[in-house]
Amino acid sequence: MKISFYVLSESKAQDFLGFICQLTQTALNKSAQSLLILIEDNTLLSNLDTALWAQEATSFIPHQVLSDITAESDDINANPNVANPELLAPVMLGKHMPAGFNGIILNTTTRPVNDFMAATNNSNPSRVLELIRPDVTSTQEGRNKYKAYQQLGYDLTHFKV
Repeated sequence: MKISFYVLSESKAQDFLGFICQLTQTALNKSAQSLLILIEDNTLLSNLDTALWAQEATSFIPHQVLSDITAESDDINANPNVANPELLAPVMLGKHMPAGFNGIILNTTTRPVNDFMAATNNSNPSRVLELIRPDVTSTQEGRNKYKAYQQLGYDLTHFKV
């Protein structure tokens, strides 16, 4: 799996929602895969949901918020031959990874994506985009994630934006 760390400048961090929207649009333009934005913070989830709907008509980002109910139903007893009816939009926002997810993940949480994979059946993301804000806490969380991914042998890159 390829993991890309985006180390945000102060100006990009101040427009965090705008940067997420921009990165989401770029990922959609470069890939036919679904994109999951992992978000544990309810305020950020709500604000991002609004920001994605508010994009200009030429850059509208179709998306949906995954429900917590679906996370509970994505268990080992789920029928693997039936596609998940919840996954209808190319971009999903949620606190969990849907069963069988194999697209791109934009991780805004403090935890590495492997924590979410361990709780999900048959998920195998192709790529992970990690966002690191220019503050002490986010930088330390980023270092912890980097070490965790490095120990698993993932292909790691980082960009200063």
